[in-house]
Amino acid sequence: MQERHYPGEVGDVPTFEEAPLQRAEYISALVHFYRGELDRSTQWRMRLDTTTNWSIFSVMGLVTFSLGDSTHSHAGILAGMGLVLTFLGIEARRFRFFDVWRARTRMLEENFIGPILRRDLISPVASWGKLVAEDLLTPKFKMTYLQALRARLLRNYVPLFLILGISWVLKLSMPLPTDTGPRPFLRHMEIGVLPWWVSLVFVLLLYGYLIGVAIFAQQVESPEEGYWGGKQKQERVPQHDI
Repeated sequence: MQERHYPGEVGDVPTFEEAPLQRAEYISALVHFYRGELDRSTQWRMRLDTTTNWSIFSVMGLVTFSLGDSTHSHAGILAGMGLVLTFLGIEARRFRFFDVWRARTRMLEENFIGPILRRDLISPVASWGKLVAEDLLTPKFKMTYLQALRARLLRNYVPLFLILGISWVLKLSMPLPTDTGPRPFLRHMEIGVLPWWVSLVFVLLLYGYLIGVAIFAQQVESPEEGYWGGKQKQERVPQHDI
């Protein structure tokens, strides 16, 4: 008796590429894909909260220590400024990775889950499946580092830097028992053998940089507006971070 072969099979082994994709299989695959991307974005979102909490605790501890006694140096507040700037840089990097997974989940929610819920299977973006597939094969950041830095600065870090700046001025205004002669405010800015202008230049450069980022850095676009439109050259996600 002659053995029969069906389309999509080589002997007894099915050929995946030639087998027709059933609607149930397609929906099941997208559901699991959406759950995986949502979990990824949630994990990166939690990492953002971690760096924000580090910054808050650092500001609270250093400001309390510096203002708790007039003999404590203002160097603790300056160290806090540098530390919070470091946390801001880390959080901006994490925000870029979070945004990669968030963009995919938004594309699925807008063009797959949304049409199913309204029982109208016409997706707002006709080629959304191709866009997501290309992003899976060659993942790219949807924002620059400066955009991410600006977003996290305005979202969480402006109040922290304001607290540090005000606390620094208050600390320098506190009188010391050793104050004699004119210009005690300038002498308070001294740190050991470092002259007063070193502290002033550090603070002016830091806050000038932050103001420049807030004013001149490009605003982050929402996934629906520009993430998939190719308005700007997108940087590829490093392979070891995928």
